[in-house]
Amino acid sequence: MNTQSTLIRNHTFVFHASGALFWSEKSMLLISDVHLGKVSHFRKYGAAVPQNAIARNFELMDEAINFFKPEQLVFMGDLFHSSLNNEWKFFEHWMATVISKVTLVAGNHDIISSLKYENLGIEVVSEMVFDDFLLTHHPEDRKGFFNFSGHIHPAIRLRGTGRQSLRLPCFFKSTNQMVLPAFGAFTGSHVLEPKNDNEVYAISEDAVFKIELNKGGGKHRS
Repeated sequence: MNTQSTLIRNHTFVFHASGALFWSEKSMLLISDVHLGKVSHFRKYGAAVPQNAIARNFELMDEAINFFKPEQLVFMGDLFHSSLNNEWKFFEHWMATVISKVTLVAGNHDIISSLKYENLGIEVVSEMVFDDFLLTHHPEDRKGFFNFSGHIHPAIRLRGTGRQSLRLPCFFKSTNQMVLPAFGAFTGSHVLEPKNDNEVYAISEDAVFKIELNKGGGKHRS
């Protein structure tokens, strides 16, 4: 598994190709926008969504957890897409295998009662603060803090010669903020146009690579 890392305010953060981010000093794994239940929700209304997309979400979470073995696992909002459906049972069984302390930073899609999560040993909060780091679901600009968030489902469009282009999910960093990609296998993405002060780490299959930004605003792979 190829990984990349970056240093933010003297803390090391490691990018994983699943879309997870590992905070080394805290032994904390950050995962955003899994949207469990979305596949079942769309299949219920006749959408031709592959059933194996459900299992893929849990497989990816296991891959990231087994790779880093975090003491803490933080879901950065939109863990479930909507109300309860049969994927909750899968989640219950999966949670029984997790030994990390689990926290959910609630997002706009997290409408399931917090009591359901608490019964599984998951703490539900609106945000988390560690020194000068702020963890939220929606991106937030708060003076003095570096903000980690989700919600946007960031992606980058790479253009080659001619009309070729490639759209990839990414970690999108600005001076005081990093937006994590959507972790879920059926979530969609929103293309962002980077400026020269941004850092972009794109995900392709089992690799994470930094996109080098040209002074003219162009992009190329490092």
